Amino acid sequence: MEKRDHRYHLTIIIPVRNEEKFLGQTLDQIYLQDYPMDRLEVVVVDGGSTDRSRHVAEAFKSRFGALKLLDNPRQLTSAGINIGIKNSTAPFVFILHARTFIPSKNLVKDIIEIFEGSGADCLCRPRPLTPPDINEFEMAVALCRGSALGHNPGSEAYSDYEGFIDPTSAGSIYRREVFDRVGLFDEEFDTCSDVDFNYRVKAAGLKSYISPKLRVFLYPRSTIQALWRHMRRLGAGRFKFTQKHQIFSPIQWLAGGGVLAFGFLILLALVSQPFYVVLKNLVALYVLAIVGFSLWLYMKERRLACLLYGPVIFPAIHFGLGLGFLRAMLEKFRTKPQSDQD
Repeated sequence: MEKRDHRYHLTIIIPVRNEEKFLGQTLDQIYLQDYPMDRLEVVVVDGGSTDRSRHVAEAFKSRFGALKLLDNPRQLTSAGINIGIKNSTAPFVFILHARTFIPSKNLVKDIIEIFEGSGADCLCRPRPLTPPDINEFEMAVALCRGSALGHNPGSEAYSDYEGFIDPTSAGSIYRREVFDRVGLFDEEFDTCSDVDFNYRVKAAGLKSYISPKLRVFLYPRSTIQALWRHMRRLGAGRFKFTQKHQIFSPIQWLAGGGVLAFGFLILLALVSQPFYVVLKNLVALYVLAIVGFSLWLYMKERRLACLLYGPVIFPAIHFGLGLGFLRAMLEKFRTKPQSDQD
């Protein structure tokens, strides 16, 4: 890592790849913070963008000398974060997604004050998927993913709690010494490298604190295809996480096991009338459950989009996670250990 430059109080690391639509707004909201800009270091790490993301970052670099634009040849988010950490200097490091809406101009000030007041090693931020400028389909994705049927109930992503917590699902801001204690992000992960890193923060006995003052909003996926791809990547990442740390996660295994069982039932239903009846009944129950939950969500949130799109969004979440989980599991079993190849 670079020698620490005490001019900077906070480094914000933004790994990007093809985030032209969001990066400019995110950088604008950073540089509009009520905080001395000569105390803020921003590191944008580009994973080979083919859109105008680099052009956007270059434009801000010409305006703000403390912005660094670096290359990420591996393209993985975890690798980009590590490049940012190694090339940053401030005592506090904030890992920020480019698809972020920052609602408060006091975010940086609050980060510094909460670190100093709490003595925490890691700060966690709520990150709901409901920024103010999204369309009805995106709002439906946000509300469905934030519901009990669409999100891990153990996550702090939607929390209003303030105090010390388990950082696994929400940690993103760290004292630099944390990286000396637990290492960098694991570049074997495509997604869920943050979950893995925060789990190691917890295992090291470091203190983590969450506050509503640190809330930022992430933009939900804007098409069903994008949501499907994202869920598959998440499912694969969660399998790798559970395997690395030998954790049994009932929710993740339920998603994978459900998809696997559904596939077997389809095959059996092709040759057996009783299995066809079982498959038909299970599909009917599942459709009834997601339609009923979508109706409940519509009544709760007063958003017709939940009723219109929920019956499509929930299967994309469930089957995307399950297929991603199964694919990663299959790849693990197909990969021979190195000792077997020697």
